[in-house]
Amino acid sequence: MAISWRLYLCDDHLDLWNLPRDVWEERLPGGLRERGPRVVEQGDSAWWTCDGAVMGPFGTRLMRDYSAIVRAGIEDDGLRAASPKLRLEDMDRDGVYASVIYGPNLFGLPINDPALKAAALAAYNDWAVEFNRHDPQRLSVLPVLPTHAADAAVAELERVARLGHRGVIISPFEFRCSDPAWERFWDAAEATGLPVSFHIGHGTSQVRVAPGSWELAAFSAVGPIQLDEPLAMMIYSGVLERHPRLRLVLAESGIGWLPYFVHRMDAAAEKHVPKARDYRLKARPSEIFRGQVYATFEEEPLGPQLLPLLGPDNFMWASDYPHPDSTFPHSREAIAHAFQGLDPTFVEKVTATNCARLYGFAP
Repeated sequence: MAISWRLYLCDDHLDLWNLPRDVWEERLPGGLRERGPRVVEQGDSAWWTCDGAVMGPFGTRLMRDYSAIVRAGIEDDGLRAASPKLRLEDMDRDGVYASVIYGPNLFGLPINDPALKAAALAAYNDWAVEFNRHDPQRLSVLPVLPTHAADAAVAELERVARLGHRGVIISPFEFRCSDPAWERFWDAAEATGLPVSFHIGHGTSQVRVAPGSWELAAFSAVGPIQLDEPLAMMIYSGVLERHPRLRLVLAESGIGWLPYFVHRMDAAAEKHVPKARDYRLKARPSEIFRGQVYATFEEEPLGPQLLPLLGPDNFMWASDYPHPDSTFPHSREAIAHAFQGLDPTFVEKVTATNCARLYGFAP
């Protein structure tokens, strides 16, 4: 299959060790700067710290085995992915036109002070705006919202919408999606029109993200499926049906489990609705899914085979750059191989059209 269209990829990455050291030091208010995230040198290494606690490595070569960039034979000091110029060069090398980018898991910042945490997230989101301005039709680092209180999430959501961000990330594992106190957040998300992303990575209770350990393989195996509970909560609680213009993105969820799970949601509703006093959905869960939920997937042998079960309109392909399972720098070849035998119009939807339309990229 010849890929003749522009690729719009919906789940690429920036990790903590990729970020420039001035992200927070230049953007946090003066009174908070000393307690916020900063880089501390320790001998031959450097570490991100925050409020006295270690967050993780900075620009480290320790993560060379965790980089598709290095695997491709490109020199990388760990900071390449956070350089707009170099990232655009890598996108050109990979035949990718535009990229929706998920940054590090900032929900786990070691900060107990809600005001400091909100300020740290706002500073990162401001940096993301500056990053995107290098080419706003090709780069979209998504902002991260606070979860300690619905009012704080609403305030930052509305602020980043004014700044021109195309979507937002929030962790469904930090609050209960169906909590009435959060209804104002879903109201605001629908009003802004920004898609809300739930990303895998911090919803497992036992397996850890542990580079260099077998646990990384275990996490990689179970990671996509951890969004089943948030999806069920968003649908069964009525959050999505009450907000019909709200769009939910399950980032890096993969496809394989979703046809089964969507069918299972319908079956469970039919069996248990007669006993549920508080079940008010007018539509079937599968109808709500098709109308409001998107899922991203990567190189997944079963995925293209299962896509016809739910159709192409709810799925978006990603390369996962610069992670080790990325298809970089051969994404076009990977797509052609993975989708061979399928209608090119179908393939164009999941590798370009859906992402461009959802995030408002110019065609």
